Amino acid sequence: MIRVVALDIGETLVRDDRYWASWADWLGVPRHTLSALVGAVTAQGRDNADALRLVRPGLDLGAEYRAREAAGRGERLEESDLYSDVRPALTALRDAGVRVVIAGNQTRKAGSLLRQLDLPADYLATSDEWGVAKPHPDFFARVLDAGKAAPYETLYVGDHPVNDTFPASEAGLLTAHLCRGPWGHLWADDTAVQEAADYTIHSLHDLVDIVTERDDTAT
Repeated sequence: MIRVVALDIGETLVRDDRYWASWADWLGVPRHTLSALVGAVTAQGRDNADALRLVRPGLDLGAEYRAREAAGRGERLEESDLYSDVRPALTALRDAGVRVVIAGNQTRKAGSLLRQLDLPADYLATSDEWGVAKPHPDFFARVLDAGKAAPYETLYVGDHPVNDTFPASEAGLLTAHLCRGPWGHLWADDTAVQEAADYTIHSLHDLVDIVTERDDTAT
């Protein structure tokens, strides 16, 4: 039985369009250029922040983030940044008696912005708030604490193999690889990802069927 569904944030709940577009505008490069570089570092298995450093070598990401905030051009999240299946799928999960946890590698401000959107979730936290980020095992220990269920009763949903599927599986959680965004699509057919993931999904709506079917099997 799945008692908890825990979800990543970026490219799982929230589109990254605004994030990368705002960085391109701040650094003074065409949005298409930065988008292409994000794709390139993704294919190479590198940190996506490397795309920013390719545009501006030696970039101090933290200092630049603070400068953007000071200039009034920092992080923003609006309803339009959510994927269309987020609210109905999360609502359906809660109606099915599942505890919904949102936890991803995001800033403290992102956590505040997400809470302002009043998502249908029982718990929401970011790595910055916890002081530990994926793929560190302690992050998934915190996910389990938030979910209040055993690892085998907890399904972690995310698009990124290295940050989501692999470490969640190693921590004993059930995993769903979401084919969404550059990371989700690029590695969807990867043998290692398919072996590590208990489920492969293309929409958050698929989660309701997974929970229901697993409950039927358990009974």
